[in-house]
Amino acid sequence: MPELPEVETITRALTAHLLAHKFTRIDTHIEALRYSLKPLKNSELLNKKIVSVRRRARYIIIEMTKCHAFIIHLGMSGSLRVVPAKTKRLKHEHVVWHLDDGMTLRFDCPRRFGFVKVCTLPKVGAEPVELNQLGPEPLSAEFDAVYLYKSTRRRTGSIKSLIMNNAIVVGVGNIYVTEALFESGISPLRKAMSLTKKQCDKLVSEIKKVLAHSIEIGGTTIANYKSVDGSEGKFVQLLQVYGNDKNCPVCDTPIKQKRLAGRNSYYCPRCQK
Repeated sequence: MPELPEVETITRALTAHLLAHKFTRIDTHIEALRYSLKPLKNSELLNKKIVSVRRRARYIIIEMTKCHAFIIHLGMSGSLRVVPAKTKRLKHEHVVWHLDDGMTLRFDCPRRFGFVKVCTLPKVGAEPVELNQLGPEPLSAEFDAVYLYKSTRRRTGSIKSLIMNNAIVVGVGNIYVTEALFESGISPLRKAMSLTKKQCDKLVSEIKKVLAHSIEIGGTTIANYKSVDGSEGKFVQLLQVYGNDKNCPVCDTPIKQKRLAGRNSYYCPRCQK
């Protein structure tokens, strides 16, 4: 599943293609993805200038004039690309937006776990009400050591599960929390409430570092993630423990793997306490 750096990479690429343009036609080739695609047939969505393309957590928000907007979630394996209208449609490109410059935005979603929602924003530049329950962005000033320390008190679940809870902090998926915990020297199995203030400070710092670095080099391609231009994320080359079934790159201890909340967790039992 595309995580925050991948969605941020896609959002930045889309901005260059979409900003100040208009959608002149929207084609849907199936009835529904995760939700019905019928709302995309509303003619009021056409010929309105695109004023913003931005990310919130793992959601892409395309805002147009008069506060009309699309919320796009890529699901497990979805992708977006911008190509000329004459380009042959791929089998799983279920939604095609036609732009006023002869280009098209296409949503490829083979497993149909992604979605496109139509919404009306409360005001220009506002967050959709559908996303109001989300926690702070991990790269924001709001997500700091004080906030994380307070969030971990009385939490008996694992620190990894807490970081992956979107009500606590958004978008830090399995790959990045695994890497940040390794860099922090904290086991993913640790009870959240057991972390000290100093450890929370270190973990926040490493989460921000690993996300920023991944965004810088286009995200992580493990299986099928690609950006708008078809390029793959290069952060996969820098992974220390995620997907590592060999030895720790620091101490050469065999990496352990454990299932936590339905996800594989990789960690070094010697370096991470």
